[in-house]
Amino acid sequence: MPRTEIPPGTLYMMILKTLERGPMHGYGIALRIKHLSDEVLEVEEGSLYPALQRMLIKGWVVGEWRPSENNRRARYYRLTAAGRKQLGVELSEFDRVIQAVRQVIQTA
Repeated sequence: MPRTEIPPGTLYMMILKTLERGPMHGYGIALRIKHLSDEVLEVEEGSLYPALQRMLIKGWVVGEWRPSENNRRARYYRLTAAGRKQLGVELSEFDRVIQAVRQVIQTA
């Protein structure tokens, strides 16, 4: 099947939601999103790592270098209090947009 694009404006939300479970490295985040979406959504490295870098700058996540499961050096990202707050904002906005789309397609 062709790869499905990540819906615009949802990458931050999915990353933040994934990190709610605890610290993860970038590859782990991508795998978790792919797994939870029944392999419909695949986060490309070219999108994931720049998004994580922007999230670090915004203070939504912090990162620390440590060995991964296979003993390679990896940066683990952890949600901050600001990130938890932003997740709430992202989820509310997503719900608002989904409701608006639902209204349009049900009444059009």
